[in-house]
Amino acid sequence: MRMHNPPHPGEVLKEMVLEPMGLSITATAQALGVSRKHLSGIINGHYNVTPEMAKRLSLAFGGSAEHWLLMQMSYDLWRVEKRAARFKVKKLAA
Repeated sequence: MRMHNPPHPGEVLKEMVLEPMGLSITATAQALGVSRKHLSGIINGHYNVTPEMAKRLSLAFGGSAEHWLLMQMSYDLWRVEKRAARFKVKKLAA
């Protein structure tokens, strides 16, 4: 699978963490203390990484919660930028 640029944090989690470690979604969800459905939703890009999930990921795999949140923010902003031309916004100046 080819990752988006920037990738959704769920893509990174799957391809850079779970697959190399040989971890299943079920086992990882149990270790994180979340439902399999919820973790699957993140991995498939249907759910965002929240501050709570970012902290859970950092506790489980190391690194910082901020790293996971920055990935989510970058992905969200990329999606908004793709459709920004359709926004009906009037420029205001001081």
